Amino acid sequence: MSGTSTILIVEDDPAMRMGLQDNLEIEGYRVISALTLHEGREAALKKNPDLILLDLMLPDGNGIELCRELRAHGFPQSIIMLTAKGEEMDKVLGLEMGADDYMVKPFSLRELLARIHAHLRRSRALEGLQSPVRVGTAEIDFKRHLLTRDGEVLEISAKELELLRFLVAHRGRVVSRDILLAEVWGHPHDIVTRTVDNFIVRLRKKIEPDPTHPRYLLTIHGSGYKLVED
Repeated sequence: MSGTSTILIVEDDPAMRMGLQDNLEIEGYRVISALTLHEGREAALKKNPDLILLDLMLPDGNGIELCRELRAHGFPQSIIMLTAKGEEMDKVLGLEMGADDYMVKPFSLRELLARIHAHLRRSRALEGLQSPVRVGTAEIDFKRHLLTRDGEVLEISAKELELLRFLVAHRGRVVSRDILLAEVWGHPHDIVTRTVDNFIVRLRKKIEPDPTHPRYLLTIHGSGYKLVED
């Protein structure tokens, strides 16, 4: 997939930006670069890259704000945050604002390339689901990255969609938090299990008639979660 994928790098440090660009191009990716939030926003919305590498601290603002803004515009592709900060709160905030992954500088180039490949592979798997899926009155079109409920289009992030896809693929079966972390986030030791819980809460608000009394996305205490038929 690397030969046909475009990656946007939003990074103001010249050495970091050029190093990433050179190595990604060697791997066969097409690369677009931006130095600021403004340039990154323009490139993301106009060029529609397959994945974004987004620095947390930029000259004109915080990368988390750009991440949240892109998700509000319906940008569904994967966003990997790059930052020198390693505090758990930054990870949680970035992920809850719509980021799909989080790499702390300095990081291993080999690990970053592996994560990029994994995210692009998961995106391709999402595109492979051709027919819309119904959960109660909600309908999910994975190919078009679209969620509607009772005819109303609802905002959904790429990570929420990926989590929902995995639950749909395992419908009727109990899936543990650890499995969700490994399969949806790809690196279970970097993300705390409450991140999964937070995403489940967000999904319930979108697919459940009454999120406080779920009918479709159930908690199986001590085991995990299960998506059930109506």
